[in-house]
Amino acid sequence: MLNADIIESITGKTTKKHKSRIPAKLDLLQSITGLILALFIVFHIIFESSILLGKETMYKLTMIFELEFIIEGGSPIFISILAFVIFIILIFHAFLAMRKFPNSYREYLRFRTHTKLMNHSDTNLWFIQISSGFMLFFLASIHLYIMMTQPQNIGPFASSDRIYSDVMWPMYLMLLVSVVLHAGVGIYRLIMKWGIFDGENPRKNRVKTKKIIQIVVVFYLIIGIFSLISYMKIGYDHRANYGEKYIPQMELKNEN
Repeated sequence: MLNADIIESITGKTTKKHKSRIPAKLDLLQSITGLILALFIVFHIIFESSILLGKETMYKLTMIFELEFIIEGGSPIFISILAFVIFIILIFHAFLAMRKFPNSYREYLRFRTHTKLMNHSDTNLWFIQISSGFMLFFLASIHLYIMMTQPQNIGPFASSDRIYSDVMWPMYLMLLVSVVLHAGVGIYRLIMKWGIFDGENPRKNRVKTKKIIQIVVVFYLIIGIFSLISYMKIGYDHRANYGEKYIPQMELKNEN
């Protein structure tokens, strides 16, 4: 039998199979897009929770995103552009993540059986991640579509009317829980995957990292739920004037 090196010298073709680097590159892209989306969520929930500081604060923050400091009166089109960019990243990230989803119901059952037998916490977290990711594909798409097509309907009254009068609060509650869990688990898995914060005692540092992530997840769930309640209260009080835009002077009139 001819040696592989002899065959290569005669034919000029290699007989050695090289492992494809495409999966590794796709994993890297998945990590990058996931990190971008997670960071966006971290700041987005904080911005949305500005309603807890009052309608005026939320209004001013909205105008900043409409670039009022550059264009007089601002323009909602910039919110549409941002929503479109995030939507594209979301779709690309979902496409990359779907490679690791169970391909059939049989594979899903096999995975759940192994999960129960192993009772491994990180494996359970992966199940939470794919479940929340599946929900986000639909819930986040709906939210981003609204932001792209109705950017002018963002504000203390407009957002509250949508949540309360348009009965969108169940969707936003599911979106909040899904996105916080997905982002939290995603950041934790990124840290584990790339060995960030491993240090001299990786096992001990990983336990600390998990506890910190859990605290952050609980914190974001709490402020998110309180923000949602605040929007619902404003929407309830404003139900008789549904569709009315918030004007800063209104706050002054109400106080007088």
